[in-house]
Amino acid sequence: MKIIICHCYLLLALLLSPVFAADAPLQPNYRFASIEYLLEQELAREVIPLIYRGLGFSVEVLPLPGNRAQYAAVSGKLDGEVMRIWRYGEEHPTMLRVPTPYYYLKTMPFVRADSGIVIRKPKDLQPYRVVKVRGVKHTNNITEGLPRVLDVDSTKMMFELLRSNKADVALTNHLDGQINIKRYHFGNISEMPAHLGHRVLYHYLHPKHARLLPVIDAEFKRLEDAGELSDIIEAAETRVIAHQLLQ
Repeated sequence: MKIIICHCYLLLALLLSPVFAADAPLQPNYRFASIEYLLEQELAREVIPLIYRGLGFSVEVLPLPGNRAQYAAVSGKLDGEVMRIWRYGEEHPTMLRVPTPYYYLKTMPFVRADSGIVIRKPKDLQPYRVVKVRGVKHTNNITEGLPRVLDVDSTKMMFELLRSNKADVALTNHLDGQINIKRYHFGNISEMPAHLGHRVLYHYLHPKHARLLPVIDAEFKRLEDAGELSDIIEAAETRVIAHQLLQ
């Protein structure tokens, strides 16, 4: 009997604790990781704080190398990541994917304009020296199993290797590649006409924020239904592109 009574008191204490109480307030401040030096991640650094601000929350976004961003989010050192593909959630099943996607990317191959290289499908990458930004899931997935893949820290470094003939094909998303070509005057680098994959992008939360998930998803849906989400993203794209080209 004493054991049963003790168990009842323990259960009651848990139910009344801040972690389990249904009416426990959500925390007001959040810290999320982003992947540094990628254009779509720069956009997410603007969009996610705006969406949270509309709900009365404040957000700080910390740009990190891809693998460090992943570790910080999955370990709980940070509260999640601003933007990742669907497969990120499959590879890290403890992480909570906000169900409504809010952006997309196209994985594009870039080559030297005079190289004669033609890439139409992922399998066409097989014979070439491929370079990509470290820790980026969509390019990790496409290059899985390829024999000659080099990871670098930024799109600029990737294109420098391509320009100097130390790599044959560079992989990044369409917008990131085009902005870096314009910003750093990589005139001898061109984009293939066909993408290697189209992926929608999601916001991810650490599992300690399970109660926040439906709140944020509802706000994404509300903004999308009202036509406001596309306006927010378009304005963020304009600001990010202008900033990149002015640097």
